[in-house]
Amino acid sequence: MILDWFDARNAVACGHSLADAFLRDQVPAGGAHRRSVHSSGSRAQIQTFLQRAAREARPLRLNVFKRAKLIGSFKWRLLEAGVEPDAVEELTHLLLLQLSGGAAVATERTRLPAPSEAQADRSRRVPALLADADARFAQGAYAQAAELLEQVIGLEPRHAFAHNKLGASLARLGHYAQADEHFRRAIELKSNFADPYFNHGLLLFWRGDIAASETALRRAVKLDPKNDEALVSLGVSIGSLGRFADSRECFEKALRLKPGNARALSGLGWLESVHGRGEAAEQRYRQALQLEPGSVAALTGLGELRRMSPADREWAERVKTVIAAGVPPIEEVSLRFALGKYFDDIGRFADAFAEFKRANELHKLVARGYDRGARTEAVDDVIRAYDAERMAVPPVGAEETERPVFVVGMMRSGTSLVEQIIASHPQASGAGELDFWHLAASKQPQIARQAPPDAPLARKLGAAYLKVLKEHSDVALRVVDKSTFNADYLGLIHRVFPRARFIHVRRDPLDTCLSCYCQHFVNAMSFTMDLADLAHYYREYHRLMAHWRSVLPSDLWLEVPYSQLVADQEGWSRRIIEFLGLSWDPRVLEFQKTERVVLTASNWQVRQKIYSSSVGRWKNYQKFIGPLLPLRDLTS
Repeated sequence: MILDWFDARNAVACGHSLADAFLRDQVPAGGAHRRSVHSSGSRAQIQTFLQRAAREARPLRLNVFKRAKLIGSFKWRLLEAGVEPDAVEELTHLLLLQLSGGAAVATERTRLPAPSEAQADRSRRVPALLADADARFAQGAYAQAAELLEQVIGLEPRHAFAHNKLGASLARLGHYAQADEHFRRAIELKSNFADPYFNHGLLLFWRGDIAASETALRRAVKLDPKNDEALVSLGVSIGSLGRFADSRECFEKALRLKPGNARALSGLGWLESVHGRGEAAEQRYRQALQLEPGSVAALTGLGELRRMSPADREWAERVKTVIAAGVPPIEEVSLRFALGKYFDDIGRFADAFAEFKRANELHKLVARGYDRGARTEAVDDVIRAYDAERMAVPPVGAEETERPVFVVGMMRSGTSLVEQIIASHPQASGAGELDFWHLAASKQPQIARQAPPDAPLARKLGAAYLKVLKEHSDVALRVVDKSTFNADYLGLIHRVFPRARFIHVRRDPLDTCLSCYCQHFVNAMSFTMDLADLAHYYREYHRLMAHWRSVLPSDLWLEVPYSQLVADQEGWSRRIIEFLGLSWDPRVLEFQKTERVVLTASNWQVRQKIYSSSVGRWKNYQKFIGPLLPLRDLTS
């Protein structure tokens, strides 16, 4: 298992133990820790120590990563104890050679060079190690590159280029937390070095921190304006934030710098897809594949454009070939989700689930783990902060407007479909998934989890939110915000907008959770990557929605069962439009013709006529989804 490969806890403990033993045996009593420990009288003792280290490390079966962690923990333990840095570096180097099988450390004549000799040795070895690491990296031998770069950093701890390259190697091996540390260290050591900003920006995007990703990538582009790859990554980042014109400008500028940039062409294809221009998107993706047959962005983009069929077998075989050739884990995640969708579309459900499971296991490597206890506590806090007694008190500082409409529900429950129906009305507009309330609560957690905002803050929030809605439409009487995470903030929203309406979309919990598990959420919602975590999250969501249903005014709350909506499209569309206080317009029945940006994972589905084939989909996977099956008890 990949996770076992990176489980270095025993290696770290061994490094600490060896350092403590060395300090105890080598440093004279009285604590003269700052003196050199490699006097001529200690040669035999050092040799004995290295042999002991080999014996203790052998049962750990060290791979390159675990060996590096052992060496690192050993080194920093000595430095913390006050041992002379030059001596630590040389001793660490000898230990590395010993653990790597280097025979030179086993002779009785072994001694640690004097500082002047050490400096000369570093000057000779570092360039050769860097050149070798670059060659290994270019060949895709990232583990070997990482080992060489660890040696460089052992010799020159402040080598910014080595830290950046080591971070890139570790990222491609799938160990993102360690990669993050080395990118940050490279930036700290050399603030005008563009590469670590670029690499760190990519990593932040993978981990779902899009705003921070944009900041890092903008810095990379500023330092290196002709870096077409940094421009493409910036375009993807700001496009994910909904700034499509700026995103397109980045892709087009990258293509001017390098006309054959396949990622830039794929970026333009993605922009076409979110605007509903499927044929134009496919053309861009195929142009990218002509230039780069293994383009991950183009292959995954094609897979997500439409429902696939057995005629797409050539696409599937190419995806398998790219995976077999070896790609970084985060790119393998995208490819396996796309391949899983292909198998699901053609009815090969066992193959589909195998791909989805592999994708999620890999995705866990980059995501912050889901904390079930913290989620339960958060829901408890929200229910206490907005209990029935507080919700019955007339709000102060509120905005008396009916313009905001909030469509809520679990992700993959049909919220995009309901938004598209509403947005097809000439007096309504869809704003997509706004992060306004999540950001507001992040800055001032007390308004979400302790008590409603006071009058001045409520007025401030109301004015700011209406400004955001105005940016989406100046004229619409109703503007829909369909962020699924707004479910946590309905009490807060009601205190600010007491006339706002809430539409709760309910879908079968098994269908909903299965669909989440099969979807690549780039913002790394880690609860979607594990079936047991999904079951826990859904139960907490169900508990919270039951609370809102009980404390919000019934005339402002509409339940829309997804299965009934797809079975009786017109009947439920009429109920939704009437609930919003709008007159009926038959154009909402042809929502698939409405041209608008849809940034969610459902962007191709909401451009199809309504269909019911996804109802009861979980039955195709019943034997694989054991942790979800108890959710059948949750019927309302």
